[in-house]
Amino acid sequence: LTGPQRTGEMMKVWSFILLLSWFTLQLDANPGLKVRITQKGLDFGKEIGMEILKERIKEESFPDWNDSEKFGLSEINYHLSGIRIDTIEFPNTAISLIPGTGIKLTIENAYVIIKANWNIRSWMFKGSGRTTVVISGVSITAMLVMSMDSTGHPSISLDSCQMIASGVEVKLHGKNSWFYNMFTKFLKKSIHRILDSNSCPNLRQEIEIIDMELRILQILMQIDDFAQIDYSLVKSPAVFQSYIDLDLQGTTYPVGNYPAHPYVPVPFALQDSSDSMLYLAVSKYSFQTTVFAYYTTGAFNIIVTDEVCSYFNITTETFGSIIPEVAQYYAESQPVMLNLTATKTPVISLQTDAFTIEIHGSVEVLAVLPDATTQSLFTVNITTNSSINLTLFDQKLIGSLCLNRFQLSLADSNLGFFEISLLENFFFYILHSEIIPSANAKLTKGFPLPNLANISLKKPLIKVEQGYLWISTDVNYEQ
Repeated sequence: LTGPQRTGEMMKVWSFILLLSWFTLQLDANPGLKVRITQKGLDFGKEIGMEILKERIKEESFPDWNDSEKFGLSEINYHLSGIRIDTIEFPNTAISLIPGTGIKLTIENAYVIIKANWNIRSWMFKGSGRTTVVISGVSITAMLVMSMDSTGHPSISLDSCQMIASGVEVKLHGKNSWFYNMFTKFLKKSIHRILDSNSCPNLRQEIEIIDMELRILQILMQIDDFAQIDYSLVKSPAVFQSYIDLDLQGTTYPVGNYPAHPYVPVPFALQDSSDSMLYLAVSKYSFQTTVFAYYTTGAFNIIVTDEVCSYFNITTETFGSIIPEVAQYYAESQPVMLNLTATKTPVISLQTDAFTIEIHGSVEVLAVLPDATTQSLFTVNITTNSSINLTLFDQKLIGSLCLNRFQLSLADSNLGFFEISLLENFFFYILHSEIIPSANAKLTKGFPLPNLANISLKKPLIKVEQGYLWISTDVNYEQ
């Protein structure tokens, strides 16, 4: 190779190595949110899935079926039309987990009753009528594998399948049916052949339908006008003896924007619990990226004016009663505006049984003059620490703030230096009466949790652990 060719080849090699390194890092990425589906949840899902499967099969349209068999020197032609499933039952079904491999589905002693129109003919005779086919002792063993597709959606596929049907009974009804029932052994033979060749492919088709539904799940969910959360998988689901763990991104971004943020998800392990159907763990990382998204969009910035203050008028006269310097500057009372700004990203803390948020900000107090211009009086720095109480409603995590403490310091003043001790009581009242209620009203919109259609949480319990929020719940299925 020439020098430029060697350089080009080396660049390709280094590009491949860098790409491989990036891909490896992605495989080792830590989740921001974990979902655990237990054996109890799988058993519930199996019951729902079997009912859905039964309804789908009953509603399915089947094409007419034709076959023929040699009978001595004659050929007998069979034709079935109007085929429909009258009854289908799965009395013994089980779903189990094979650690590190997948999900094993076992169906035993299933039976199907089929109704159809029959027509049998040869060069010597022909007849028609109604038929009842009973297929019993059906056993199916299938291995399902869960993975992750290229978009971060969960995926499920059929890895292996075995089917056995121990009994097929065919009863023909109609004129001279006693005669034609002598030939049902040929129908039974054909039905066995159809079962052997079609049962597992039909199951594969049903699994592919489920897989398609999983691949169109909404993994980027909008919280409100400010933020959206990414629920894509960071790696393929992990299968253990009594549960399946799904590791999700759990990263919140401003709507329509994906800015870099300084937070890195750290590993965290869930409690070894499997009493509930479903467990969700939301890490500190997820909540921290959420407040970062709101901070970057300015959602924490609030303007309080005299018009929106619910309990009293905020004017220069109000502040003059607290700060004499204000009264000296404004002989006539003027409206006042408070401009609250977050000065850095709020800090989330999750300790055992304690969920808090610390907000650092500034409050600029401005007088609104008669010509609608404003004049800055002073600015104070403020630090608040609030507890976050959580409830679950309509598949959303609803938070409410309770102020624990705050600190106030004078940052800038056009009035000269003044004592702020009396001002602390005033701002404490403003926070309690205006800011906290306003924030709680916004929090009622809720933090959407990952969910499947028609699934709702049943009696969820919330617990704050070190570094993450733990939700245990059963589920309901609503058609």
